[in-house]
Amino acid sequence: MAAGLSYTSRAHNDKPNTGRHRSRTADVIDHTEFLRCQTGGKSVINYSYTDNPLKLLMWDIWTFLSFSYALPWVVWPPTPSESAPELDELSWAPGNLFCLFVHLVLIVLQIGFLLVLIPICILLPVWMAALCIGGFLGLNWLLVIALNGNSLIYNSDPKYARASDENAHEKWIFINGVAAGEYWMKSNLDRLALTFGRPIEGIHNKTTGIIFDVIECLIQRNFGYATEDVRAAYKVVKDHLYDEKLSKVVFILHSQGGIEGSLVLDWLLQELPQDLLAKLEVYTFGCAANHFNNPHRHKKSQIEEQNSANGLLAASNPVTETALSESPVDMKTSSLSKNSTTAQSNGNGAGAGDGHTIKSHSNTVSLLSDDVPIRTTSDRVIGHIEHYAHTTDFVAIWGVLHLVTNVRASRMIPRFMGYVFSRTSSRGGHQLNQHYLEEMFPLERNAAGQLIGCKDTNKFMESIVEHEKAGTELQDLYDGVDVSLAVMRGRRASDIKPEVGLHGSFRSGDFKNREVRVADLSRLWQYR
Repeated sequence: MAAGLSYTSRAHNDKPNTGRHRSRTADVIDHTEFLRCQTGGKSVINYSYTDNPLKLLMWDIWTFLSFSYALPWVVWPPTPSESAPELDELSWAPGNLFCLFVHLVLIVLQIGFLLVLIPICILLPVWMAALCIGGFLGLNWLLVIALNGNSLIYNSDPKYARASDENAHEKWIFINGVAAGEYWMKSNLDRLALTFGRPIEGIHNKTTGIIFDVIECLIQRNFGYATEDVRAAYKVVKDHLYDEKLSKVVFILHSQGGIEGSLVLDWLLQELPQDLLAKLEVYTFGCAANHFNNPHRHKKSQIEEQNSANGLLAASNPVTETALSESPVDMKTSSLSKNSTTAQSNGNGAGAGDGHTIKSHSNTVSLLSDDVPIRTTSDRVIGHIEHYAHTTDFVAIWGVLHLVTNVRASRMIPRFMGYVFSRTSSRGGHQLNQHYLEEMFPLERNAAGQLIGCKDTNKFMESIVEHEKAGTELQDLYDGVDVSLAVMRGRRASDIKPEVGLHGSFRSGDFKNREVRVADLSRLWQYR
């Protein structure tokens, strides 16, 4: 598999740099990378989710320990967001403080339990060991009840987004991540509803405490074990896909929710007709899954994609290829595609066979090529899958980033499907509201100070795509740590200039200085 090219993008006013070689200092700038499915970096992966579960477990434990230095960035930075601090997971709200206190107690108890578990089993009689273990699990259960509540399915507060005739054909579903009890689950739903202006239905991935949640992640990732919420999510998504009144089902996943969502997709791909699956769109944040499946509909399109350097950049079939208000089955011709066709037919293009490309200071990459059909990359069972990840987020590093930035040892190893926006940022933590949505989909207020929805523009989405080298995932991680440390030393995050990068495998050509922003590549952005 050919190694992918990578691209950076920057804010409009920044001068282009002369290469990727950023020094590891506090002056390093924020940046984001875009990866088209699994591109490949410096390392090689010789295992997949279909391998021996014990082998997968061994690798997971090894990578967990290898990336453990990034664990503090699960909650860093703890400072409140600018646009909606009242919805932050780590703000000083009474509900948050209660959740944090209970989780702290659970962490201490669970670590202590794991440390004494083996000695108890060896030194004590069986009945006494069983009594001790049962007593601890009972105490743990009582504590998590205080966090989880009684319901499995929640809905966002109608005051943040009400159902409308305009979006009546859509259904939005969310699965939360690690450690989220009822309070944080509702906070996530309300922030998503505010951001995208639609009611959100939530399938609650109930917490058992952070330590036990991580153990559950290992079991789900490596043994394919479906917990109660996975089975509930499968039923909910399946029922909505069969609903003839709906033409679109949007599935949003965070953290461990990415693992559960990947299991749900596996079941759906096995059972549902392809025309129903075409209604589904999937978007993840800090995804912890070890696989994401999305096969081609036809063998011919798969061969064409492989023969064209793994296909086209997402921008060749950009977010406008399907009208957001219409059924995804009714495919539209993209604006970039139209411009490409017009330029070539009028003789204003770069020349026969050149297609449209992005120009950079040192290299060019093709977004559109005459010898590759536009529908090649859109000929997938699920029309749209996008992953959003911070390069300093431990969960994302352990999950999606580790898997998409490394080369497969064999073409027979399944790929991690979907386009990946990988951002290095001074606020590159793991929390959905406080870190991901605040960085990528910040909110705005009216004159009265009330939250009214997502801002029409932001620094991240307005960045311009520019070329850089492949295999930079480790440097991105170092840069993210440096940026965060710079903020810890008192430097304002706003003083650090943004930069956005992009990874993929493309063909040569000339794009005639066409600017492509992150907003042009992100379909989810079009829903705000």
